[in-house]
Amino acid sequence: MSRFLAACRREPVDRTPIWLMRQAGRYLPEYRALRAKVSFLELCKTPDLAAEVTAQPVDILGVDAAILFSDILVVPEAMGMELILDDQGPQFPAPLQSRADVEKLRVPDPEQELRFVMEAIRRVRRRLEQVPLIGFCGGPWTLAAYMIEGRTSRSFERAKAALMGDEQMAHSLLGKIADALVLYLNAQLAAGAQALQIFDSWAGALGPEDYAHLGAPYLARVIQSLRRDGQPVIVFGVETGELLAQLAATGADVVGVDWRVPLDEARGRVGPAVALQGNLDPASLLLPLPELRKRVARVLELADRAGPGHVFNLGHGVLPSTPVESVKALVEQVHAHTPPR
Repeated sequence: MSRFLAACRREPVDRTPIWLMRQAGRYLPEYRALRAKVSFLELCKTPDLAAEVTAQPVDILGVDAAILFSDILVVPEAMGMELILDDQGPQFPAPLQSRADVEKLRVPDPEQELRFVMEAIRRVRRRLEQVPLIGFCGGPWTLAAYMIEGRTSRSFERAKAALMGDEQMAHSLLGKIADALVLYLNAQLAAGAQALQIFDSWAGALGPEDYAHLGAPYLARVIQSLRRDGQPVIVFGVETGELLAQLAATGADVVGVDWRVPLDEARGRVGPAVALQGNLDPASLLLPLPELRKRVARVLELADRAGPGHVFNLGHGVLPSTPVESVKALVEQVHAHTPPR
């Protein structure tokens, strides 16, 4: 078993495992060379290219897990929404505005409308026999927020007002998204994904009471409906310090923590039954190497204090301006660390 999968199960590991959110991205020259030839969405929908990009960080950095190259918003697109992904960020030109709009959404067959994702998984598994592959999706609340807002937002006020103010619409939309995600993730598992991460990226836009109503129950519904044979599930959101206990109670095996909560404090909030993932501030990779090493050592120290089950990661994705040599130094330092048994 890989050290990544062992750590997800809170089992002893010889070295701390590490992978990075957005580890395939614009900071890598090899990725930029491919993106110069094709659009982002074309890259996602071409299995051979998606598999190549997925494998790049494993070959270049030596990370302990690959995460499939795709986007969380291909699911709303498959549900019937027009999606634009360009340099202006993701956009839904016709966002959801009413219960009638929600009724028009379909629950897609992932082996039909999202077959390119499954084909990419199969190609990656053939290419990376020794490194586990993480499949993923967006959380129901996060996808709903995008689908109503139409684009990324700092506050998601339209989405919050719509779902807080119309309980029937909220549960109809969130339930339909959850149903689509169950099929989608089960298809990823059947195609060969060895772990899953659910990005409830905008969970922190909700307060604890609202997340307990609009977020956590639908995450739990997805996780509890998965046909797993030991494959761990990770849940992650940004600014979720006050929501960590709810995330841990969804049935996930691992809770991702951003840099705003030290890992030993996070352990107190989630309890002993889940592993932790995180949580270096991505901006640390822009610092001189001596300062970066101090910050990495501090995360490892707090992880050891938090107890067994730690997967090193950033508190969010790798920034585009990150030097590749800094990422290599990070991976080397983490791999030199032996957690206490």
